[in-house]
Amino acid sequence: MQRITLTTIAVLFATIGLADPPSASTGDSTSGLTSEETKQGFVSLFSGQDLDGWKHSGNWRVEDGVITRSGKGDSLVYEAAKVPDDFELRFDWKVGQGSNSGLYYRPTQYEYQILDNGVHRDGKNPRSSAASLYFCMQPSEDATRPVGQWNEGRVVCKGSVIQHWLNGKKVVGFDYNDPKWRFNVEMLKQRGGDLEARGAHIKLQDHGDPVWFRNIRIRELGEDDEIDRSPVTPQPLTDAMLKAEAEKLAGIVARRNAKQKKATKEKAK
Repeated sequence: MQRITLTTIAVLFATIGLADPPSASTGDSTSGLTSEETKQGFVSLFSGQDLDGWKHSGNWRVEDGVITRSGKGDSLVYEAAKVPDDFELRFDWKVGQGSNSGLYYRPTQYEYQILDNGVHRDGKNPRSSAASLYFCMQPSEDATRPVGQWNEGRVVCKGSVIQHWLNGKKVVGFDYNDPKWRFNVEMLKQRGGDLEARGAHIKLQDHGDPVWFRNIRIRELGEDDEIDRSPVTPQPLTDAMLKAEAEKLAGIVARRNAKQKKATKEKAK
């Protein structure tokens, strides 16, 4: 598939005489942009009709103008363009009871967690709950709406600043170069994450659970674009939570090392 930039996508719409992409609306549709978002430079990544530009293994589909999944398969990957280094991403999501998913926006382990906090076991620890930077930074509060209702997600990244928003609230906001967050950054590194990595394709995770997405749009941020830098205080974690996640992390590292060791042996044969 030919690689095109977000700017190229926007130019294509302008060339055929459309001020907004075909899905433009008041913002309450399955895929549309508001007129304000169009002025701000947002580009819609989902038409509401098909999965053009996206790659999957047959387990994702469009139903009633919404992206959803069924059967067995892998993640849904937007291959038409890579994510800019500095950007703002907006999307709507909802889950079924006990569902787990995620949205990856940078290489390695940059994941905006999608979750039913009330039922799924990951909801027991804020650091792996909905809207967290999974296994790195927990949200300031649980701002999710009831299962089955739409949530408004937002990711803002500029330089070393990472922000996750949920339903209009900035629930994650930190500079990963700030020594204050060294422990959190190290946790992600142990999972294989690299916070300096750039140039990924957006990926919607498939854990085999009911999940829905719509209104996926993105814009590149320039040097002059200001972002909200108000402080965010992560939810506190209990000793029991810290112990459980340390054990989980040890298991992740052990499995990864075993896999790498096996691959090295097979390569040496």
